[in-house]
Amino acid sequence: MLISSSRRRVAAVLVSAALGAALLTGCGDDVSCGVDQCTVTIQRETNASVDVFGVEAEFVSADDDTVTLEVAGQQVTLTKGQQAVDVGGLQLSLSSVTQSAIQVQVSR
Repeated sequence: MLISSSRRRVAAVLVSAALGAALLTGCGDDVSCGVDQCTVTIQRETNASVDVFGVEAEFVSADDDTVTLEVAGQQVTLTKGQQAVDVGGLQLSLSSVTQSAIQVQVSR
């Protein structure tokens, strides 16, 4: 019985490592990921988009403190300093807005 318990722990560790690796490999050049959270940078240009955790986020518009994105087919407006917004199974919060790009924190 001790061997069974030990094997289950090893299997759990291997599954966790594989899941973590799958999440990290899903990140592209515009996405920097940890285990359960990503920082996404989207260029402020027409039709700029990025895929994170299998969900596409597309830039729509921005001003100094507010950004509108289309995420999983829904338009969402994020305000700098606001709590995270739930959309498409993800939580999004606006980190920064510059003249060339926006940066959003994304977690599951």
